[in-house]
Amino acid sequence: MDPMADAYEQLLDATIQHLDDLKSRGVRHVAVAPETLHALAQPTPRPVEGRDTRPARPAEVPTSPSDEPAARPYQKTISAPAAEQTTLLALPDETVPSQSPPLEPQAKAAAFAALRARALACVKCPHLASSRKNVAFGVGSIDAQLMFVGEAPGADEDEQGEPFVGKAGQLLTKIIQATGLKRADVYIANILKCRPDTPGQTAGNRKPTAAEMATCILYLHEQIDLIRPRVIVALGATAVEGLLGKTLGITKLRGTWKTYRGTPLMPTYHPAYLLRNHAMSEKRKVWEDMLAVMEKLDMPISEKQQRFFLKV
Repeated sequence: MDPMADAYEQLLDATIQHLDDLKSRGVRHVAVAPETLHALAQPTPRPVEGRDTRPARPAEVPTSPSDEPAARPYQKTISAPAAEQTTLLALPDETVPSQSPPLEPQAKAAAFAALRARALACVKCPHLASSRKNVAFGVGSIDAQLMFVGEAPGADEDEQGEPFVGKAGQLLTKIIQATGLKRADVYIANILKCRPDTPGQTAGNRKPTAAEMATCILYLHEQIDLIRPRVIVALGATAVEGLLGKTLGITKLRGTWKTYRGTPLMPTYHPAYLLRNHAMSEKRKVWEDMLAVMEKLDMPISEKQQRFFLKV
């Protein structure tokens, strides 16, 4: 066997074992300098007869102690030039999109308007396009630090062409206001932009299918990539499933930080769940999730906010 090929296989096995070990300890990304990636992209030199072909000791690769980005002030920050940024390598079960330099405000607004126009004219799901009244593209600030993602529009949203405007949406607005923000300060969207059709029904909603969400989620990806929120909140089990795939369930996942497209993601209950379950303990769980979001965004938290929904 070629000794260099054998050495390569040993080094590859050691690298995979190292990544698996990091993953088991909760590390989600490995930071690698652009120079290292460039070196790795170069063709492997052929061994020269008589030359020592033992593999050189690999350089140490700095790793992040956790998958949570360091806290930053609640201000929109300008990213460092691409050449100065460290590249994030995804672990085997996760994909991290490459980040291009942020657009100038005018170009960003134009790109968002073009994306909205494409979504409003979309007919990729003929059965949804034929039954919808309006496309609920999204609402809020395209410079938002905080983004909420639900599953799909309901009847009220289909009527008005805006996500979360029904009773659940009104409760979501109150939750946002309780953090000290306004609805216009955040961005609200759904995975599915059209209301799931309900043939033969005059009322009610149905859960969007996995195929429908997979077809429509590309619009959400573009929204996230243009807005670049610092935190995403996934509202409800279906939204979490659409974003993260099959999971342990919202009861076990809520309150635990995940990562989606390189952005911290907090799963929590859908506001509609709180409309069905009036228990103070359930309201407190959602509020605890929002307190964690506020902390991640370095927002001020008052003593009154800390004590919301606690028994006296």
